[in-house]
Formats: sequence, structure tokens, C-alpha cells
Amino acid sequence: MSSPILAPAAVLIAWSMVMWGWLLVTRIRSFKAAGVDLKTAKKGARGVDLEAVLPPEVMWKSHNYNHLMEQPTLFYAVVMILALAGYGEGLNAQLAWGYTVLRIVHSLWQATINTVPVRFLLFLLSSLCLIALSLHAVMATL
Repeated sequence: MSSPILAPAAVLIAWSMVMWGWLLVTRIRSFKAAGVDLKTAKKGARGVDLEAVLPPEVMWKSHNYNHLMEQPTLFYAVVMILALAGYGEGLNAQLAWGYTVLRIVHSLWQATINTVPVRFLLFLLSSLCLIALSLHAVMATL
């Protein structure tokens, strides 16, 4: 199956892997300075346990990666619905690209500067794209 709407979804998946790599490299580099030794880590410890140990700038990458595992899962489902229903072109493909680009800019902003008003605006704009795509998916399937 070939549908233009699949490309932005694939790009956002690839971007999620870039963010995973960025958070991994950033964390590993900061472990020594923070006195974190994975060999002696508490049994059952989780990434969230690093919040009190690592600087906020290091954790921002992790926070964003987690965000990319949340709302975008709805985006992937909507993209698949629209592609399968034959509505993956035109405005829907443009909205999907808008969502993807805004999420990437959101990631870069959150991982580096992380001021909330701009981050919220980027999230809001991407959410509006997703809402429009969701409505189109409902209309395409009813």
C-alpha cells in the first residue's frame, strides 16, 4: 500500500529513535558526574529515579522521549485509518506533515530551551492537526 500520509508517520517514528539515542548518550555522559554506577544501581530502579540525581537539562530529553510515546500513538492509528480508508492524500497528508514537523520542533525546544509557553504553543498546534485528522478519520469511516 502506498499513501502519502504514511511518510510523516515514518519520519516521526525515526525522529523518536533519534530522541532515544540523544537521551541515552546524554544520560550516560552525565552518570559519572552524578555518581551513578549502573553496576550498583538499586534493584528495580527506573529512569524516573534519576530525576533527583541528574540535572534537569539531561532529563528534558527523557521527558520528551516519553511524550513521543504518548499522544503520537493516536497519530499513528489515525494515519493508518486514513491510509486504509483511501483518505491519505491532500489535506490529510498536509495535516500529518504539520503534526510531524510541530512534534519535531517541540522535541528540539523541550530538549534544549524548554520554556513552557513556547512548548505549550507547539503542543497545542500539533494537537489541532491531530484533532482535524481524527475528525477526518471518523468521517471517512462512517
